[in-house]
Amino acid sequence: MAGKSTGIGSGVFGKGTVAHIESGENHREHQSRHEASDGSDEEDREDTPPPRTLRDKPAKSDRAMSGKKGKGNGKKDQLKADGDQEDRKQEPDAIDKRIQKASKKYQRGLAAAAAGGGKDKEAVEVRSKKEQSKVAHDRRRREEAAVDAARSEMLLGETAGYLEAEGLERTYNITQKQLAENLDISSASKIMDLKLNEFGPYSLDYTRNGRHLLIGGRKGHLATMDWRRGKLQCEIHVRETVRDVSWLHNESLFAVAQKKFAYIYDHTGAEVHCLRKHTEPTRLGFLAHHFLLASVGLGGALVYQDVTEGKVAGEHRPGFGPCNVLEVNPYNAVVHLGHGNGTVTLWSPRHEQPLARMLCHRGPVQALAIDRSGTYMASSGLDGRLKIWDIRTFKSLHEYATTRPAQSIDISHRGLLAAAHGPHVTVWKDALAAPVHQPYMRHLVPSSSASGLRFVPFDDVLGFAHSKGISSIVVPGSGEPNFDAYAANPYQTTKQRQEHEVKMLLDKLPAETIQLDPDFIGRLDPRTQAERARDQVDVSRSEYAQNKAAGKYLDNEVKNKTKGRNSTAKRYARKRQTNIMDLKKLRDLENMERELQQQEAKKRKIPEEEKGALGKFFKEKRQLDR
Repeated sequence: MAGKSTGIGSGVFGKGTVAHIESGENHREHQSRHEASDGSDEEDREDTPPPRTLRDKPAKSDRAMSGKKGKGNGKKDQLKADGDQEDRKQEPDAIDKRIQKASKKYQRGLAAAAAGGGKDKEAVEVRSKKEQSKVAHDRRRREEAAVDAARSEMLLGETAGYLEAEGLERTYNITQKQLAENLDISSASKIMDLKLNEFGPYSLDYTRNGRHLLIGGRKGHLATMDWRRGKLQCEIHVRETVRDVSWLHNESLFAVAQKKFAYIYDHTGAEVHCLRKHTEPTRLGFLAHHFLLASVGLGGALVYQDVTEGKVAGEHRPGFGPCNVLEVNPYNAVVHLGHGNGTVTLWSPRHEQPLARMLCHRGPVQALAIDRSGTYMASSGLDGRLKIWDIRTFKSLHEYATTRPAQSIDISHRGLLAAAHGPHVTVWKDALAAPVHQPYMRHLVPSSSASGLRFVPFDDVLGFAHSKGISSIVVPGSGEPNFDAYAANPYQTTKQRQEHEVKMLLDKLPAETIQLDPDFIGRLDPRTQAERARDQVDVSRSEYAQNKAAGKYLDNEVKNKTKGRNSTAKRYARKRQTNIMDLKKLRDLENMERELQQQEAKKRKIPEEEKGALGKFFKEKRQLDR
């Protein structure tokens, strides 16, 4: 029994136990496979609350797709949202504040008016949506340009250094020899003296980037060189009088004012052009942005020549006799001429009359110089005065006295004023806006006379020509330490020079853009078409009233009688209506009546006894009596 019971019991109990164990193992295998395949679904289930009913429960396909998409995008979306929220809360740092503050001086138009708290003069109400989008686009471009300019300004970390004296020392007592002992080798090598005693006195000019030097001797000697490297490029002798030299757009071409005409040479010294319109030139000037070569000569004529097309862009005769002084304003490209009667005239190629006329000196003008901003002008005359002028108001600010009349003056990029008078070269610091009582530096060229001087662009060097050759001195703080490589690059390669030349030709400005105010281009007229027409009618009416009051019309003036039937007045009178009585016609009728009356009064009255049949005998008697 025990065995049977054990067998039955073991069989029934054992079968149930085995089924339970097998079902548990199958459940664990299914659970493990489910965890391996859908591990991400469990994470999603933990985040999402369990559905309350079967209707709220999503389908399997939806759960699978949401699981696959949620693997990578869930965390990214969360990070992006957190980052946007942090950006909103983050305030501008010190650099952004500095850029915003620096960009205000570069803003123009609406942005500048909004920043200054005023109204823009060019604000125009535009109704068209297309034009509104254009105006908004231009405004955004201006704002972006101002911000970019402020950012680039932060990268210009170089500052100009000046000489500073201690105690009772004076900077003008420091000599070039003392400077050379305390300078580095590269800076000390810029102090040089080139002795050329045979063909002087000389004139000189530097390129826009300050890398190349052009010299011309009075007796015909010409030479170009890379003065930084001490490398001579070309040297020729034209065997003719040379009065002035000037570089063109770069070092590949230069112009020379010779005895009869002006000539253009290339970098090898070969003659390229003979400009016969420029007769007997004394001074040359080149307008880089317009590619115009300006010259003035002994005949007093100012001639503009377009070097790209070869045409004469303008020719003017001021009428003040021979002229030896010409200077180009680097801000607006207006040419300044100094005359023998002490006046300075401002010219543009498209205007027949001078833009302005200034009486600067009591004697002939010797030299002119204009700063880079076009605000100040320095002039020197035979009266021994060196005057500073404000071109915006055409008024004299202050003046300086020199031992001799200054033959040449120049203003550096940093506003230093240099003057060559006799064997002396004097430099003033901060002498334009306010008067100074003592010079900044002095230099003596013994037993010679300085004939011309020029500051080297982007360098603390002053070059001057004299009767014995060429010299250069170091003037700390005269050059601009930060240069714009797109405008003038002192370290440009041959390929960069070629590309820059093409860009300059593409950006060439027409001669009509030369005005006293170069910002007039692009201005908008806020008046409507009806307002402009109304204003034009008002102007014409006022002009007519003024002319009529001044007696400029035929109805209001009495002209002297002219001979001939085809005179201008009689032809005009014949075209007019006959029933119109003007003052001249009334006077003519009165004269005719007066003449008829005089003729009637002169006639002899015949008595009654002579009117009969024998009257013919009385007629013959009268003729005999005469």
